[in-house]
Amino acid sequence: MELNIKRIVPFGLAITACFNLNALTTDHNVKPNVILILTDDQGSIDLNCYGAKDLKTPNLDRLAQTGIRFSQFYSGSSVCSPSRACLLTGKTPQGADLTANAPSTKGLAGMPTEQVTIAEILKTAGYKTGHIGKWHIGYSPETMPLGQGFDYSFGHMGGCIDNYSHFFYWDGPNRHDLWENGEEVFEDGLYFPDLMVEKASEYIKNNQNNPFFLYLAFNTPHYPLQPTQKWREFYKDLPSPRREYAGFVSSADERIGKIIDLLDNLKMRENTLIVFLSDQGHSYEDRTGGSGGNSGPYRGGKFSLFEGGIRVPAIFNWKGVIPEGVVNNEICMSMDILPTIADFCGVKEVPTEVEGKSIKSVIFENQASVHKVSYWQLGKQWAVRAGDWKMVGNPVDPSTSKNNLHFPMDNIFLSNLKSNISESINLAEQYPEKVKEMIELYQEWKYAKEEYITH
Repeated sequence: MELNIKRIVPFGLAITACFNLNALTTDHNVKPNVILILTDDQGSIDLNCYGAKDLKTPNLDRLAQTGIRFSQFYSGSSVCSPSRACLLTGKTPQGADLTANAPSTKGLAGMPTEQVTIAEILKTAGYKTGHIGKWHIGYSPETMPLGQGFDYSFGHMGGCIDNYSHFFYWDGPNRHDLWENGEEVFEDGLYFPDLMVEKASEYIKNNQNNPFFLYLAFNTPHYPLQPTQKWREFYKDLPSPRREYAGFVSSADERIGKIIDLLDNLKMRENTLIVFLSDQGHSYEDRTGGSGGNSGPYRGGKFSLFEGGIRVPAIFNWKGVIPEGVVNNEICMSMDILPTIADFCGVKEVPTEVEGKSIKSVIFENQASVHKVSYWQLGKQWAVRAGDWKMVGNPVDPSTSKNNLHFPMDNIFLSNLKSNISESINLAEQYPEKVKEMIELYQEWKYAKEEYITH
């Protein structure tokens, strides 16, 4: 059982954290570098520090050991594009106007250009802004990274690529997808995660004297599952597809370690805020072999609003500033990352439409969650969480067909996460007043769809 942050911060460390917080809040000239690391379809517990027993993830584990790990951190969606739009705009996918996957076809738009991204906000504060990796929120010039506030961009614009040919994975032929600063580039045969490290290293070295924001969006462990040979050999005794998935997780972890080592070698860790999270839960799709990921005790996965689809690993690390070795159990959301980064960077001008809230006080002052009620909507699915209670409307559970977990798919599914974290028991009939209360909370949300409520 994880302990509350108030109970596990050592006394001396707590004093240090308070001191550094005061320094940050009084020195308005502090402009830390920011590296936002996102992984793709990584299961809720698929790190050693989150409970995985069959994985080797030493580099992300050391970020957790020297920073804060969140146990109840939620993505804004359980599908790639909406979750990324939420992260980059500080809004729900509904607020960002991207509620389904953006096109993976060249020339087609995605998230509207009037949406303001974290790159645009930090750019106005004097930051250099870079994107490296997967984009997947627009494939027209104005909705690609250079049109959304980034000075530099390298990566693929669609949903997924083969990591050696850099062609779009499931459609073709002749759909190459690798771009640098809006121009198509060809790096045939070179491993895409290695290209990401190469480009990220160059970017960091070139901006040592400038405050920079780097959005490092790995395409791992999203299918196609293509770990390096080193990790294929390491996990050879695991069953498939877990061994391929595990190898891809460790391949990414190893490369994230190279970025951390570079920051250490350049003596930049003390002025660099690192934020890590996954975009959503792991996939049960046939393209990934049916399910190589692990959601632990949580039900569901990608495409689902049960916990396994939206509860994600998340770590904040800033050497010498953020408390070390802390597990925080407060409810936080990916849309909180934009205002939190702005807060850390001393940026006061954040669009009034931003729906997330800074969690700096949660990190430093042991304050309770900034969210009393949390909302999600994906297609006709919707969910509300208030305290320990959670309701899912029109639920989807991709794990049922693969694992023969024949839970009833009622239109209204009420759970108490404190007593039943697996969301395996529907309490709707037992607590009709709570059902009424949760429906009313959903109806109060400005993006609620009345036609989706059936009970």
